Amino acid sequence: MLRDDMVSSAWIYQNWTTIDNIAPVMQIAVIASEDQKFPQHNGFDFKELNKVLRQKGGPKRGASTITQQLVKNIYLWQGQSITRKLVEAYFTIWVEVLLPKERILELYLNVIEYGHGVYGITQASDVFFAKTPSELNRIEASLLAAVLPNPKKMLVQNPSPYVYSRAVDIRFSIRRLGGEKYLEWLQ
Repeated sequence: MLRDDMVSSAWIYQNWTTIDNIAPVMQIAVIASEDQKFPQHNGFDFKELNKVLRQKGGPKRGASTITQQLVKNIYLWQGQSITRKLVEAYFTIWVEVLLPKERILELYLNVIEYGHGVYGITQASDVFFAKTPSELNRIEASLLAAVLPNPKKMLVQNPSPYVYSRAVDIRFSIRRLGGEKYLEWLQ
């Protein structure tokens, strides 16, 4: 957050929201968008990684799991290097060993960037929708999740046709995953 030139102050006030106070549809939207195998894997989705590595012309998308993205956002520096990826893998293993999935998801939702200088679900739901995280509906949650691959270029407030299409796809994925019943594995 401190490296982000859109954050206006070194005094960043993070308003934490527990997983119980984040709308279930927001939790599912992020999983549907970023890592549909989140409940089943141990930090790495080797099947997706293999698909990405086999793409002709080199990888056109990432295959990082929610846990890997969390580790990158909390502990690591920006950029792509083999050293950073190895350190990321090491920390990912430890995060998966030490924390339950519910806590990993809570941390992720509270630290990721949703827009220029907008970090964490509390700030995102307030800035973009004037709501608390528990009040988000499926359209709002899908829009927030849709920008996660690149929140500096994809906008929640004025979504491009691509972002809107991603949000619609995320809503279909939520339905395919089983809606709120999908989160029963968290209990």
